Amino acid sequence: MSNPQILAHLIADWKDKKPDLDVLTFVDIDPAGQFVTETRTYRQLWENGQRLAQWLQQQGLQKGDHFALIMANHPEFVDLMVASSILGAVFVPIDPRTQGEKLRYMLEFAECKGAIVTEPALDALNSAWQGRDECWRLLVGQSQHGLPGTTDIIAATQPLPELSIVSEDPREAMQLLFTSGTTGDPKAIVTAHERFAAGKSVGEVLELTEQDRPYTGLSLTHANAQIITLGSTLYMGLRGVISRKFTKSRLWDITREFGCTVFNLLGGMTTALYAEPVKDNDADNPVRTILSAGMPAQIWMDFEKRFGVRLTEFYGAAEGGLTFNPFGVGPIGSCGKPPANLEMAIFTEDGRRARPNEAGEICFRNADGSAPPVSYFKNPEATAKKVSEGWLRMGDIGHVDVNGWLFFHFRKGGGIRRNGDFINTAYVEKALSGHDSIDDVFVYGIAIEGGAPGEKEPVAAIVVKDDFDPRSVFQHCAVELDRNSVPQFLQVVAEIPKTASEKPQERFLIDAFNPEAGNIYNLSDYPG
Repeated sequence: MSNPQILAHLIADWKDKKPDLDVLTFVDIDPAGQFVTETRTYRQLWENGQRLAQWLQQQGLQKGDHFALIMANHPEFVDLMVASSILGAVFVPIDPRTQGEKLRYMLEFAECKGAIVTEPALDALNSAWQGRDECWRLLVGQSQHGLPGTTDIIAATQPLPELSIVSEDPREAMQLLFTSGTTGDPKAIVTAHERFAAGKSVGEVLELTEQDRPYTGLSLTHANAQIITLGSTLYMGLRGVISRKFTKSRLWDITREFGCTVFNLLGGMTTALYAEPVKDNDADNPVRTILSAGMPAQIWMDFEKRFGVRLTEFYGAAEGGLTFNPFGVGPIGSCGKPPANLEMAIFTEDGRRARPNEAGEICFRNADGSAPPVSYFKNPEATAKKVSEGWLRMGDIGHVDVNGWLFFHFRKGGGIRRNGDFINTAYVEKALSGHDSIDDVFVYGIAIEGGAPGEKEPVAAIVVKDDFDPRSVFQHCAVELDRNSVPQFLQVVAEIPKTASEKPQERFLIDAFNPEAGNIYNLSDYPG
């Protein structure tokens, strides 16, 4: 029986109703600055999914097995989501910039039997899987380096296999979605099919119609782009547009070229767009609504006026919990209120419900009083901690006003949130400690004036040797870390202040931080 909460069933149904609708347009920008596009119809998603599912099956992939998707926003990402759903397998999306020990950990922890990878990320994958010949590899695009490619599989002339859809229960695992890992190794959220299907309800909150064209440049390796943009597009039968990656300088050009009417911004992306030079045609665009998370109240109304858009603010996480502040409804600066199926509460450190305007941890439960289902792969302790005493604990601090509107403050525990992602400082410190000129390192975050609420720039406090060269350190970080984790500042100190138990004392470093001081080196001063 067909169940539209399961992606493969959804695509199978749509390919009978609207087989040739160009449901997805993928946009890349060539060296000359021209748009290069690929499209997917529902028919193509189904047929490509079938052929890729057959290939995966031939590699021995069975229901419940895990495999990695290491790629940016390529159309094959969605093809493979469909293939995985057909087989009842579990895909593990990984940012293609991930490398080194972090990539090795994620692949091994998730028990990936193989990986589909883009050519630029192949060396990192081979390094992480050195000696793991039993793990298969499939390249996105043409076959090369002695590996098969998705293009050849999709273009096969053999009859379409028409495999039966194995996935049946929408509560079963669809993917393992890694968290950013702010306090240690990243956790893997077991995400069910029905969670992806929530994209339809998000589209309904935004009042999307067939005339709307959603857009995203956010990574499909995160729940945000998957659920809010891809999910709403596929479930509502719209025509979505997806960039290979986010580009603030060409965002408005893309929306004009493809007639996009709604897109999503996270954290520092809002201020980055606002900081772009003012243009005469800023408001000359087809966008009517921007769904933002972290729009600073100071620029909220000016942003709307400058770009001629309506802002809807939201708050949520991959594990669950959700609030919306629709355009013109709630106060500026608020993340909103939960939908009718959720109850929200703010709890103080001593466990009582916070009073209006009193800060505490943001928590959610279902409206019927039950706890939202959350499961971390192979981590029952973290699961129990995340959902304790019947509440989903978000790990974020905020308050509600007298009318119940939520205002976000910061991440509990002091993690660094940058451009909507949380940075694991342990990985940054490990990378820096591998540089020959660094004796000691501690990474923390510092709020920058005018930045998005709750966001910080990473600062690496370092004790250095005589041969210290800031350019060399920044270049080392660029090789060892994904771009978002590279420190914005190096703070050279004689010693890192620590407690008797060797715990670094962040507050002293923050007090001593002065971006104009001679011991502070800014990444922006070392291009390339």
